[in-house]
Amino acid sequence: MLTKADDFPIHQTPEPVAYAGTDRNFYDRYFFNGYSPDGATYFAVAFGVYPHLNVADAHFAVIRDGVEHCLHASKILHSERLDLTVGPMTIEVVEPLQVLKVKVNGEGLEAEITFTGRAFPIEEPRFIRRMGPRAFMDYTRLTQNVRCEGWIAVDGDRRDLPAGSVGTRDRSWGVRPVGAPDPQPPVPLDPALMGFFWQWTPLNFERESVFFHVNADPQGTPWNTRAVVLPDGAAQGEGHVTEAARMTAVELAPGTRHAKGGVLELPLPEGVAKIRFEPILTFLMRGIGYSGAWRHGAYKGELVVEREAIDLAAADMAAPENVHIQALSKVTMARPDGAEQMGMGIFEQLIAGPYKPYGLG
Repeated sequence: MLTKADDFPIHQTPEPVAYAGTDRNFYDRYFFNGYSPDGATYFAVAFGVYPHLNVADAHFAVIRDGVEHCLHASKILHSERLDLTVGPMTIEVVEPLQVLKVKVNGEGLEAEITFTGRAFPIEEPRFIRRMGPRAFMDYTRLTQNVRCEGWIAVDGDRRDLPAGSVGTRDRSWGVRPVGAPDPQPPVPLDPALMGFFWQWTPLNFERESVFFHVNADPQGTPWNTRAVVLPDGAAQGEGHVTEAARMTAVELAPGTRHAKGGVLELPLPEGVAKIRFEPILTFLMRGIGYSGAWRHGAYKGELVVEREAIDLAAADMAAPENVHIQALSKVTMARPDGAEQMGMGIFEQLIAGPYKPYGLG
């Protein structure tokens, strides 16, 4: 059950706001991305609060001319969880669960972008994964496809977002590894936890959204998965939900853990739809704090801001820091009756450690 309070970083447990708890790795995060109808414009935002580390951080990245321009900022939280500003980046909750705004102004990167929900957010099934007796993951996430309006400037070159720009935003809260690595994990180590497999595909079609995600163990057995088909304007609890969708026909790019494409088989009441993915652009998630020196929750100081430029053509896509990506993709849905519709969306991929179905050791 989602409420307006869930759009603010005030959670204390993976449950909604009414409950409380005390895990060191508790976090509360915003994520946004957006892209133009032709895929020429792509950007992403992350903003995290880590109340028991007393740190908050924010990240903004935009791809222009083959370069991922990134802005990172970190501050001491001073336990003020409703201050949604970290250095040059601010989030404004204009209308909870419907309209949010991001503002950026620092180190030559500027932006002002408004995200408006296409329907009520979906609530994904709670993610719970343990390492022996300890919670490795225990969190809840809401996800919402959005329409994007505004502008982005890189070193004074300001460009409005083209009409029809869309994307996805989410809010997650609970327990995940954040900040410094754990110096003493539980023993003995469970072989089932030696790998981490994740695919996430929020897709924007003309009048509806499709969401799919899967977490699986190294043998390929899903431990958290769901797909949702949600028409524009849908209210909470509406839409078609299934846990039987699966990603097939995946072929990895040589020397990498990145899929060149895939086919999502999506059961519908009238039969199985097939959604074909054609990746057209790769976004490195380290550009918004997912791994690397600017990993989420890392302590940097009272306030530290840094700009980074990643030449995507020169980046080693097989390097560990580049395993986690979002592949902006053209998608084609073939419905059971043979009708087809085109859309765009994200094929997020993270395969760490062994994964038997893809032959990864």
